[in-house]
Amino acid sequence: MHAHSLDFLDLAMEYDALRFGEFTLKSGRVSPYFFNLGSIASGAGMARLADGYAAALEDADIEYDSLFGPAYKGIPLVATLSCALAARGRDVAFTYNRKEAKDHGEGGVLVGAPLGRRVVIVDDVITAGTAVREAIDLIRANGSEVAGLLVALDRQERGADQRSPIQALGEDEGIPTIAVATLADVLGYAERRDFDADIRRAISAYQAEYGVAPAPGAA
Repeated sequence: MHAHSLDFLDLAMEYDALRFGEFTLKSGRVSPYFFNLGSIASGAGMARLADGYAAALEDADIEYDSLFGPAYKGIPLVATLSCALAARGRDVAFTYNRKEAKDHGEGGVLVGAPLGRRVVIVDDVITAGTAVREAIDLIRANGSEVAGLLVALDRQERGADQRSPIQALGEDEGIPTIAVATLADVLGYAERRDFDADIRRAISAYQAEYGVAPAPGAA
């Protein structure tokens, strides 16, 4: 497990963003864990979160010159990631979008810096992947290339077509995917932190029933 993955999962536990038990998902599946990045809602927490994103992006070693955060959850993530990268010596411009086009003032859908040539999309967790695909279309429509997708957690869980949403994006769009942590990391974390054996068995069983291999090109 990467050091940034371990620190990220420690952070998620501290803020109750990662919980264990029985949680019925929108899909109807009963998951032994639940992840809500919105629970990390303090300056110190966001600073650590952004540093985890920055470390994962650096480790991925992809070429990019711009960041994009899809509305709404991606907006604070992309802004704080830009700050974390600046603290590491790289100043990267960021852009985000409005849900609806503004028809007065400067108008338009995009806010922030002009999109660069190679853009990394920054989000929390990909479920259906609809919002990310919309972001991809928006970025390409503005003449830029999507250099990668960066998320907090890859659930590594099969969707309707037997692929995870992140796998589908990687295979269909040819986009590298980067996760600060994965479901495999969550299981490793539970073992490292010596969680109750029932929790570990439940995660292992869920992974065996619904899990997929990491997406091609995933970091």
